[in-house]
Amino acid sequence: MSEKALAALRAVLPEPVLLTDPDSTGRFAHDEAEWAPCGKPLAVVRARSTDDVVATVRICAELGVPVVPRGAGTGLSGGANAVDGCVLISLADMNRILEINPREQLAVVQPGVVNDDLRAACREQGAWYPPDPASSPWSTIGGNASTNAGGVCCVKYGVTRDYVLGLEAVVGNGEVVRLGRRTAKGVAGYDLCGLFVGSEGTLGVITEITVKLLPGLRAPERTVVGYFDSLVEAGEAVAAVAAAGVVPSALELLDQHCLRAVDEWKNMGLSAEANVLLLGRSDTPGAAGEQEVDALLRCFDEAGATWSARSTDEHEADALFAARRLAYPALERLGPVLTEDVCVPRAKVPEMLARIEASAQRHETQIANIAHAGDGNLHPLIITQPGDEAARERAQLAFDDIVADAIAMGGTVTGEHGVGLLKRKGLHAELSPAVIGMHHAIKSALDPAGIFNPGKVFADPHD
Repeated sequence: MSEKALAALRAVLPEPVLLTDPDSTGRFAHDEAEWAPCGKPLAVVRARSTDDVVATVRICAELGVPVVPRGAGTGLSGGANAVDGCVLISLADMNRILEINPREQLAVVQPGVVNDDLRAACREQGAWYPPDPASSPWSTIGGNASTNAGGVCCVKYGVTRDYVLGLEAVVGNGEVVRLGRRTAKGVAGYDLCGLFVGSEGTLGVITEITVKLLPGLRAPERTVVGYFDSLVEAGEAVAAVAAAGVVPSALELLDQHCLRAVDEWKNMGLSAEANVLLLGRSDTPGAAGEQEVDALLRCFDEAGATWSARSTDEHEADALFAARRLAYPALERLGPVLTEDVCVPRAKVPEMLARIEASAQRHETQIANIAHAGDGNLHPLIITQPGDEAARERAQLAFDDIVADAIAMGGTVTGEHGVGLLKRKGLHAELSPAVIGMHHAIKSALDPAGIFNPGKVFADPHD
């Protein structure tokens, strides 16, 4: 079957597009989730167009060959990892911005467009695309849509699904469909466009995306910083901000482990006389913005901040937020990192942080903490030393405990990274059998050949 598939692919795709040498295909086989298993792809298709995707999917559907879509490979759940014998479709070379329309407040892009490149191009035309995952300098809009990525400013402005108006996808046996709309409103039919956002490549291959834009004229952001002795006290400040009705444009948490790792890597001159930092921002203009800043500082102080202030140095403030974005790759330098992505109600953030600390102590494992704290999306990063199998086993136990605790508090196993391979067990714990059955029914209807990203998301983790 594999030779037949390769012969069929070679007949329709030129050599630079079709990669079959293991040395070439291996670098596409996995994303950034070090702990997720990956297989060996039969081939990699570096798609240049929707036609390349259609040709590939038709052959794979006819021969029963798995298809795994991939963007930049920056995912943290194993969602883009190869399965044995699959054809992996890389969409990174489909990287053209097709349209930016400030009047209609939309842009049309191919899936390989890098998030920051789109944001920069929109800014040149007086528009703004808000979703800003920490991987925005490298991750693609197609990958962001496939995982429904969030980001720093999403506490106020929402996540990727809130900005995807429409998309083109290759589904089923190679059919091309257009879903969604270009208009400001539209309720014709089921929201199949919204269904594809966050589907992690299990329903088809996204080949074009239409996104909503906002006006690009934003007030300058004011930054506030709070130092805390403990994660729980920082969590109390987060809960207080939510209870006060304040909606900052960012509210991020990072602990001393993260700051130290970034500084040792990038020599940014960062220092903090605290165990935990909260970084808040307000982009509300005028007096209302000043009131927001005052409210943030009051919440920080009343929760036990040892020091808090509004930043008067824009470069220092930007350096702290840059450290937040660099925390994950900086920690990766210390050893394999098992990444959590739980999200809990904001009032439960203090308790969840306390449980994370308890899990670290119980399993004798190091856990660094970063978080989009303002919307309850926590990223405990479990660090082990290379080759220490006992430490890996303890880390997995801590991972499972954190997932279970999040679900017990009314939270979810993933706020923005996706389920992929790492969160399948947690997904089955969070969703009822009836809801899992609904997912399977949708999958069967849209992917009758069962070829799209098999074994991921809602697949039984014990299979």
